Amino acid sequence: MVGAGTDRTKPRLGGGPAVILVRPQLAVNIGMCARAMANFGLDDLRLVNPREGWPRSDDYREVAYSAAAGATDLLDAARVFPSVEAAIGDLNAVYATTARERGQMKAVLTPSVAMGAIAAAGEKRGILFGPERTGLANDEVALADSIITFPSSPTYASLNLSQAVLICGYEWFKAAFGDKPPPSTIPRAVSPPAQREMLLAFFDYLEGKLDENGFFRPLTKKPGMRRNLRNIFHRMELTQQDVRTLWGAVVRLAEGPRIEVKTRKRVRQKKTEA
Repeated sequence: MVGAGTDRTKPRLGGGPAVILVRPQLAVNIGMCARAMANFGLDDLRLVNPREGWPRSDDYREVAYSAAAGATDLLDAARVFPSVEAAIGDLNAVYATTARERGQMKAVLTPSVAMGAIAAAGEKRGILFGPERTGLANDEVALADSIITFPSSPTYASLNLSQAVLICGYEWFKAAFGDKPPPSTIPRAVSPPAQREMLLAFFDYLEGKLDENGFFRPLTKKPGMRRNLRNIFHRMELTQQDVRTLWGAVVRLAEGPRIEVKTRKRVRQKKTEA
């Protein structure tokens, strides 16, 4: 969902590898790459000989900025270079994304391995992404230290430009910051773990009701069935609230619907005026 997870009150993450788009053909793809970068805290966008030039001033400018979905600061800060050599001059290591090794005897890495190395390194590195239609030329791949290849179907291994940037950004973010889910924005009461006494009382009640209804049959298997039943709940690591909820559910199943007691409404007499 566009904008559903955007919160500009929170500090913006930055860093990671430089994203170098070599001869990008479509303004919309440049915008989508900027959005993918913003998703995972990448902040160094470099463009090498964009086909229609950059920054755009025609109708395609609006297309690019709309595709960026709010990451317009990355588009504004994008640097344009006349060659790949100029774009990578300040980098300590460079990776080339391609579906084929190209026979250049370079190390071929998955995005997770390459981004893990980048996150661990205390130096500036960059990733080359080729044009949408043809990918990087062999001479451009030759400028890289290693190759990044995306595990994908061999019958359709070509990725959209922004998809490739997104995967690299995702893997870098995981390596740099971990892959725990974000904290919930909804405050919830935290229930402490259930004490053993509470669990044992619940087990006694549950097993008693099951015994009354002939669950433990044949009787010779009852000890094993009880152990299996208890181990199911132990694996859940139940909280106190979990036990109360389960206990209440079992009570209703065993005893049927709760009978509502109707009370007689008290009728108050109106005060008479003096």
